[in-house]
Amino acid sequence: MAFTPLHDRVLVRRIEGDDVTKGGLIIPDAAKEKPAEGEIVSCGAGARKDSGELIPMDVKAGDKVLFGKWSGTEVKIDGEDLLIMKESDILGTL
Repeated sequence: MAFTPLHDRVLVRRIEGDDVTKGGLIIPDAAKEKPAEGEIVSCGAGARKDSGELIPMDVKAGDKVLFGKWSGTEVKIDGEDLLIMKESDILGTL
């Protein structure tokens, strides 16, 4: 993939949830929510302070992360649905 996000943005691939509950019930597609869990595909270099000093990213490619339900912008790159979001939209790593 030839896409690299700029500054403090990350490119995230959603990780799909299970189709069956722990009790064995099958969840239909209409009842599923978009997962708020994903894997980072690529990261920008990081944000910059007012002085111009680079603030490095806390996450890296390959990290599994949780993010807000309405976070990011959906994009299609090389036929794959991905999200671009700021590092601050990420709630934590798994």
